Amino acid sequence: MIYGYCRVSTKGQALYGNSLEEQKQQILFQYPNAEIIVEAYTAYKDKRPLFDELISKAVEGDIIVVTKLDRFCRSVTKGVPTLNELYSKGVKLHILNMGIIENTPIGNLLFNVLQSFAQFERDMIVERTTNGKEIARMNPNYKEGKPRLEIDSELFEKLYYKWKSKNITAVEAMSQLGLKPNTFYRRVGDFERMRGIM
Repeated sequence: MIYGYCRVSTKGQALYGNSLEEQKQQILFQYPNAEIIVEAYTAYKDKRPLFDELISKAVEGDIIVVTKLDRFCRSVTKGVPTLNELYSKGVKLHILNMGIIENTPIGNLLFNVLQSFAQFERDMIVERTTNGKEIARMNPNYKEGKPRLEIDSELFEKLYYKWKSKNITAVEAMSQLGLKPNTFYRRVGDFERMRGIM
């Protein structure tokens, strides 16, 4: 069986040739019969349940295909044990922009070197981001996180009371306000505290 694994961890990755659709097309171009597995996850949580399931179910003779090294693993500490697990099961890994990684001294050396560079690149991005935030914090007008979304206070109040009196659902109120659940309920809490509503 041939499995094509595609993943994104941020929306911005679509700008760098890493969109899910581009990954799928690249894999299917070389392996038209591949079973495509798509996963989106946040790097902060660093959990990939579909990837873990794929590694567990792959058996001898299977090929796992990814477009780039960092779609497989972002760090040496995680990449090497995963690759060794695939080796022990007789599963091949094909990284499209590198080739098929085989269980040979040269294959292992190449993988380790490239993984080290991938991890170095990731660490440098984190360092630059941290330094950028430190510089930004020196600005007295700097605020951490996303700017607060502005909404029509009169519309919010009207929809709040309609929701509380069960004339509309929370989902309908969120839809009209253009808010996600977490933001909606946070605004509800702020509104109730401000109005002394218990």
